[in-house]
Amino acid sequence: MTPDQLKSLVRTIPDFPVAGIQFRDITTLIGHGEGFAATVGWLAENVRHSGAEAIAGMEARGFIFGASVAAKLGLPFLPIRKPGKLPCETIGVDYALEYGANRLEMDPASVSRDQKVAIVDDLLATGGTACATVELLRQAGADVADAFFVIDLPDLGGAERLHKDGISVAALMQFEGD
Repeated sequence: MTPDQLKSLVRTIPDFPVAGIQFRDITTLIGHGEGFAATVGWLAENVRHSGAEAIAGMEARGFIFGASVAAKLGLPFLPIRKPGKLPCETIGVDYALEYGANRLEMDPASVSRDQKVAIVDDLLATGGTACATVELLRQAGADVADAFFVIDLPDLGGAERLHKDGISVAALMQFEGD
């Protein structure tokens, strides 16, 4: 399927979660077998070319795409979790959201020093979660240089933030606006 065909499978829900936001819903994309497979294929091809040795995905939608790509490529998957979800010792990073704060955690033993890790997620907006993930992975000793997304919302500046952290960004599709 072409990128435009895949883009047509993403449902837009106006005024969610608040008025003025155009929510890009990937459940319609993952609910379309051929579309989901083509999306995972695009991500996998890009990850393969990056030379990544492992894939990190952020809870929760990053698990869907990241784990699928990791399985397709036979690579380890590193879950980046919300606080209190891992039953082992963790390291964490606190980061700011538009309205509040959040925290990400991971098992530092899941990554080897200087292991080349690519980030895979569904959507890049302001880049807060992705930048926190880069910081967390680097704190654990990973070499992070690439991030791959299904959707980029370029007007929100996430790719620019990641570029400032030395991260190359690629997205299958873009939507203008919020």
